[in-house]
Amino acid sequence: MSIRFRLLFSLTSVVIVSVTLFMLAAYLLSVAATGDYRSVRSFYTIHYSLHPLSEEEENIFLDLKYLAKHDPVKLMEPALLKDYDAQLKMVQAGLLVRKDDELLYATPNMKETDFAGALPAYEMGNYRIRETMNVGSRFFAYAKFDFYFNAAQKEKGSIFVIRERSPFAELVRQMLPVLVGLFALIVLLTGIVLYRYVTRKIVLPLEGLRNSAERIKEGDLTEELRATSKDEVGQLIASFDEMRRRLQESIRLQLQYEENRKGLLSNISHDLRTPITTIKGYAEGIRDGVARTPEKLDQYARAIHTRASDMERMVEELFYYSKLDLNKEPFTFEETDAAALVRGFVDEHAIDFERAGIAVEWESMPEKPVFVRADREKLKRVVRNLLGNSIKFMVSEPKQITVGIRADDPHNQVAVMIADNGPGIQAEALPFVFDRFYRADDSRTPGSGGGSGLGLAIAKQIVEGHGGTITARSEEGQGTAIYFTLPILQKRR
Repeated sequence: MSIRFRLLFSLTSVVIVSVTLFMLAAYLLSVAATGDYRSVRSFYTIHYSLHPLSEEEENIFLDLKYLAKHDPVKLMEPALLKDYDAQLKMVQAGLLVRKDDELLYATPNMKETDFAGALPAYEMGNYRIRETMNVGSRFFAYAKFDFYFNAAQKEKGSIFVIRERSPFAELVRQMLPVLVGLFALIVLLTGIVLYRYVTRKIVLPLEGLRNSAERIKEGDLTEELRATSKDEVGQLIASFDEMRRRLQESIRLQLQYEENRKGLLSNISHDLRTPITTIKGYAEGIRDGVARTPEKLDQYARAIHTRASDMERMVEELFYYSKLDLNKEPFTFEETDAAALVRGFVDEHAIDFERAGIAVEWESMPEKPVFVRADREKLKRVVRNLLGNSIKFMVSEPKQITVGIRADDPHNQVAVMIADNGPGIQAEALPFVFDRFYRADDSRTPGSGGGSGLGLAIAKQIVEGHGGTITARSEEGQGTAIYFTLPILQKRR
């Protein structure tokens, strides 16, 4: 539920609840006063029985009452009655004069009302001179006085000063202070409930959001925010927490990069220290006259040249890896057949295979061309590094390298395998073979020539730059297989 709808619903609820409770309170007041839950009208009956007339009406009624007591015959004069009726009209009241069972005079605007059967009976003691009555659907309050026109002949007479009342309007007029106070209390209670609701649903989550921002400002990115709703506030909290997680991950990666940089410097220092120490030792031997013969001098010079070449190759591979890692080495892609490309790269090493006594076996070759987008020179470097590792680490007979190319249609990629039957890699070393400067020489063959530790790391960067993946499988004593994949070109398919 959105906040906009929630606020609209809350305001509507305030109005509906307030009006409903207001009407219920009014009804309960009438029931409490009358004891009759079926009708509210009885409440007004009691009220107007005590106060049927206003002050002006009451004064006119007293004048008429005085005439009825002292000179009742005058109440039979139409002119006099019309004069009193005119005075009553000024205060929105009316006059009725009854003689025996007939109406002697009735206010003109009330003639159509059937008062004959509704007027109360004679009570010569005038026990109830103020009362209410219903005439059809109309409600009247009145003051009456019963008297004799002719006491000897027992001619009964009654005067009525009558006023039509609106029960609900009069209730509002009389009960306005109470009703206003009650309504204010209801609105106040409703506002308190609404305030608590809005506070719990909106203010408290935003307060938690602010506290989290303060913690992030102080460097604490560990505390997680949980959204308790799916509205705009919940979405804001979820987005903020996602930002916190990404920021935390970014800082973690930054720290990892810093550790990698320190490790890189440490590895470079270690890898350069060995050839430098060797070169320094041979140079000191030449300077100190240890190499006295031309043969010995030539041996020392070749050793120095070899170590210098190793250093040059290491620096070149490190520079090349750094450019790949920083995405500063551009790729030049072209459409080519993956099988023909890999076969060409492998055939370029035929002399090296022959010199090392290694047999090459091909398997799972595709029957038709499989086109990929590839950078020839970089993929050549990948194949050269993989074949170089196999040649370097195979020491037992028979020596064999297996090359396989298979099109994986469901995954829309071509998979290349280069496997050897060398000594293999220990299981604990296998997950790290693609890390830079990592060497598994001891697990493959002790005493073998070391490398820069960047060959497989460079191969991984190049393959991933083509949109593929590279993995290694190996069992100690059973050989090693390297697999890398390349996406198949869609439009050629």
